[in-house]
Amino acid sequence: MDLKIAGKFAVVTGSTSGIGKAIAKALAAEGAKVAVNGRSQKSVDAALEELGLGDQAVGIPADVGTAEGCAELVRQATKIAPIDILVNNAGIFEPKEFDQISDDDWHRFFDVNVMSGVRMSRAVADQMRQRDWGRIIFIASESAINIPTEMIHYGMTKTAQLAISRGLAKTMKSTGVTVNSVLPGPTWSEGVEQFVEELAGENDLAETKATFFSEARPTSLIQRFGKTEEVAAMVAFLCSEQAATTTGAAVRCEGGIVDCCF
Repeated sequence: MDLKIAGKFAVVTGSTSGIGKAIAKALAAEGAKVAVNGRSQKSVDAALEELGLGDQAVGIPADVGTAEGCAELVRQATKIAPIDILVNNAGIFEPKEFDQISDDDWHRFFDVNVMSGVRMSRAVADQMRQRDWGRIIFIASESAINIPTEMIHYGMTKTAQLAISRGLAKTMKSTGVTVNSVLPGPTWSEGVEQFVEELAGENDLAETKATFFSEARPTSLIQRFGKTEEVAAMVAFLCSEQAATTTGAAVRCEGGIVDCCF
């Protein structure tokens, strides 16, 4: 299927690893030019080298967890071309008991996971409206609906992303701009791998991975971690011309964990 995004310019925040890097690769495979973003020049350079996309990718280091970082990313990106596709992927997670989550933790998670997407979307929405074409995607999580007791602060930020993406989609009514959120389930990225290895300790890693689903995500219908490429494929489709009628949606690719028709 031709997604008809060849020549479009995409910015993917937090794309030096994990789902973000897979999304950058998937969009580039469809002919889009992609801005790879991370907090440091070192991480950006390493991702560009690994992706091997040549002139089809550019690297822009900026910390989108801050207002200054978002402004810098937009400034550098728009020097290259107008932003046609924005994927708000940057995010953090950290298991922590509710009574151990400090005020600073709540604010930090909100700034990185929520405000980065708000600031980036605010910066590009009007230009997209004027051109009558654009794609804004928020990488949320099944944790937006199935709030994890081990990291309620993370779940809160993902629920907020659903509200923002739905509301922004409404403001783009009758335009060629679509706004959607994607809800991955547990996905085998570098960060999750480290988390599971720490969880396993001296125990068998494969057994720990299996136990995670039987104990922490028993409603999963696939009973395995998703692949970053599987999430990226969903995102690439939503960024395409073919998905022009999909907007204001919370699109699930979480392996059936969420037992409802949300």
